[in-house]
Amino acid sequence: MSGIPDRKESQVRQLMEGPYPVVPAGLAAGAAARGDRLLRRRRALRRFGWAVLFAAAVAFTVWASLTRPWATPPSGISPPLEGW
Repeated sequence: MSGIPDRKESQVRQLMEGPYPVVPAGLAAGAAARGDRLLRRRRALRRFGWAVLFAAAVAFTVWASLTRPWATPPSGISPPLEGW
């Protein structure tokens, strides 16, 4: 079997030797422009996400400083009056 070339190997050799398909003229420029758009979109989304996270942290800090949820709420029942 080592003397007989494999069918797949012969097909790969034929593809590697040519003829090569014609590549459209603007393919590289179009791919670069699309990649640039994708990078700009990802960067904008990342900045937006950080801005939302920062705004949520500020809103939580303001809410917590105003409502003070760690303090115990005042009791609605007053202690009994003694000593009168």
